[in-house]
Amino acid sequence: MSEGQYTTMTPNRTDESMVDESSDTYDTIEWLINNIPNNNGKVGQWGISYPGFYTTAALPDAHPALAASSPQAPIADFFFDDFHHHGAYTMGYWYVTNLFGLQHDGPTDTSWYDFPDVFTNDMYLLYSELTPLSKSSEYYGEENFFWKELSEHPNYDEFWQSRNILPHLKDIDHPVMTVGGWFDAEDLYGPLNTYRSIEEKNPGTKNILVMGPWSHGQWSSPSPHQSVGEIYFGEGISEFYRKEIEYPFFMKYLKGADHEELPEAYMYDTGKGAWSTFTEWPPKNAETSTWFFNGDGALADKPSTSSDTFTEYMSDPENPVPYTENDELVFIPRAYMTSDQRFAARRSDVITFETEVLKEDVTLAGDILANLYVSTTGTASDFFVKLIDIYPPSVEEGEHTPGGVELDNYHQLVRSEAIRGRFRNSYEKPEPFEPNKVTYIDLPLQDVYHTFKKGHKIQVQIQSTWFPLFDLNPQSYVPNIFKASESDFIKATQRIYHTSEYPSSLEVKVLR
Repeated sequence: MSEGQYTTMTPNRTDESMVDESSDTYDTIEWLINNIPNNNGKVGQWGISYPGFYTTAALPDAHPALAASSPQAPIADFFFDDFHHHGAYTMGYWYVTNLFGLQHDGPTDTSWYDFPDVFTNDMYLLYSELTPLSKSSEYYGEENFFWKELSEHPNYDEFWQSRNILPHLKDIDHPVMTVGGWFDAEDLYGPLNTYRSIEEKNPGTKNILVMGPWSHGQWSSPSPHQSVGEIYFGEGISEFYRKEIEYPFFMKYLKGADHEELPEAYMYDTGKGAWSTFTEWPPKNAETSTWFFNGDGALADKPSTSSDTFTEYMSDPENPVPYTENDELVFIPRAYMTSDQRFAARRSDVITFETEVLKEDVTLAGDILANLYVSTTGTASDFFVKLIDIYPPSVEEGEHTPGGVELDNYHQLVRSEAIRGRFRNSYEKPEPFEPNKVTYIDLPLQDVYHTFKKGHKIQVQIQSTWFPLFDLNPQSYVPNIFKASESDFIKATQRIYHTSEYPSSLEVKVLR
C-alpha cells in the first residue's frame, strides 16, 4: 500500500533533502502522537525480517518520543545476509527475486508480482539448468530491477555499502532489544551484528540481545512445539519469550511497568536445551581456544604432527555437493540449518576433521573464526566451513522426531558459513588465486551458544560447493560470475594445509 518507487534497503540519508526510513519513521511518529487520542507520548516499534530492517533503520536520528525498539531478524547488510554470504550468491533465494525486484504502479492490496513459472519442482535440477546464472534472463528481464542490481554489482561496491545500516547505528538514546534465531537461514548476521554495532557505538544505551532455537521469525508462532528441520528443542519456548522477555520489555519502557531490568543477553543453549542469561555477549568467562586440523583427520587442541602436510579433494562443478538430501523446490531454504550432514561427510569432495568422543560437555559461547591455509589448481574457488554435532549411536528418536529420521549418529549442522575466495583480501577489490600457491583465508562464522554433550563428537566439514543453496564458482577467474559462460567452469584440486607453518584451525570461545 506504499506510494513511490521501491528500492531494496533504502540507504541512510547523507543530507536532510533526502528521504530514508529514519525520516519516514520520524514523520509517522510525529503524526501519531499528535493525532491519536489517549497516548502517553511514548512510542515503541518492532518488526521481523525486512520490517526488522525498518526498525533498525529508524534508530539513527530518532524521534524524541521513540522509547523502545526491537529489531527482530533484521537485515543489516545484503552482502553478508540473505542474498549473499561473504560475497557468495545465495542461489536458493533465486526463486523469490520477483518479490524484491518488481515495482507496482500504485498502492494495492493484491500481489503485483508472480514467481517464475519453472519447469520442475526438483530444486537441484532447476538450478543446474540455471547454471551459468546468465541463463536467468529467460525468467528475469530488464523489468526486474533487483536481479539487475544483483548481477551488475557482484562486488561490495558503493551500491551495497550504502545499504549497510550498521555504520549509522550511533547516538541511540533509548532501549533496544535485538532478537534472532540461532538457526535463521535468512538473517543471522543481521541480529548479531546489529547488537554488536549498537554496543560498540552506544556504550551507555540499554542494549539487549535475545537468541533462541528458532528459524526465521518462529518466536512469533503460536505453535507450542519448537522444531527446526528434524531437530526438536522443546515446548513453550516461544511463549516464554513473548511473555517473559518481549512483553516486559515494552511494558517497562512504554508504560513504566514495575518489571525487573532484562539482562544484557538472554540466550538459548541449543545443545543443552535451556535458557541462560549473561551480563555481556560473548560472556566474560568464555575463553578463546584454537582447534587445529590435523593430518590424520583429527580436530585437536595442538597443531598437527602428522607427516601429511595437506588434505586435498577434487571440486567438480558438474557434480557439486548438495546442501540437503531433499531436492524439493522451496520458497526459501530454511530447514537445512539443523540438517543431518552425514551424507556429505561420506563424499570424497568433503573433508572432515573431528574430535574423539567427548569425555565431558563442551559449551561454545560466542563468535567463531576459521583460519584456512588453502591452495587450488584453479584461479577462483569458494570455501564452505560447517561445524557439526555428531550424536552417539545410542541416541533414540523422540516423540516429536519426524517419521523416518534416525538420530543415532546424526550429524547435526550447528553453524556454517561461506566465502567467495576472490574476496579473501578485499570485498571491494576481488583478486584471483595464484594456482598451487598456499593462501590464507580468514572466514568469520556467526556466533553460537551450543553445548556438545559428553558422548558426542565435534566435527568440521570443509568443501567448495554447497549446491544449490549457493551458486557455483566457475573455479577459473572471471570478472563477474553472473556473466560467466559454460566454458569458464572447470574442475579444481583444493588443498587444506595443516602444518606448523600453515596451521589451519578453528578459533572458538569455550565457556568455562
